[in-house]
Amino acid sequence: MSMAERKPDAVDAIREQWRQERPDLDGEAMAILSRLARLLAVGTQQVESVFTAHGLQTGEFDVLATLRRSGEPYELTPSGLADTLMMSRAGMTGRLDRLEQAGLVRRIADPGDRRSVKVALTDRGLQLIDVVVTEHFENETRMLSVLSEADRKHLDRIGRLLLTSFETRA
Repeated sequence: MSMAERKPDAVDAIREQWRQERPDLDGEAMAILSRLARLLAVGTQQVESVFTAHGLQTGEFDVLATLRRSGEPYELTPSGLADTLMMSRAGMTGRLDRLEQAGLVRRIADPGDRRSVKVALTDRGLQLIDVVVTEHFENETRMLSVLSEADRKHLDRIGRLLLTSFETRA
């Protein structure tokens, strides 16, 4: 067990307070979920720091990354993007407006359906997302570097199990 694994944290202090006040309650689940919530908050700040260093908000990165991973010609319909990113059509329009004004995407008429448009990465958008996604992957790898390969695989398995369980209850 590493020193960090033995070092008490704020969650331990809260759990101890509950143990003093309500020894009949099992605080294990609260401690685990509290640590996950804190990991999400701190981790999100570290992840977003890469995006903001390049003038992007998280949602804008998500659009550019979705277009990039869709493969050439790096284009999708606005509704397809909204569905993939689980957001409203109106919210997507706002994001696309900002990205288009920044010269990172362009709207083009769909040759197969004149009533429809597609959103495509511009050359500038493609160059930017390739730089940012590389830094993003490196940042996330650094964030998890405290864990061994076996720990990362174990954490991934546990995360998948919990997420699947939570999503089926929703």
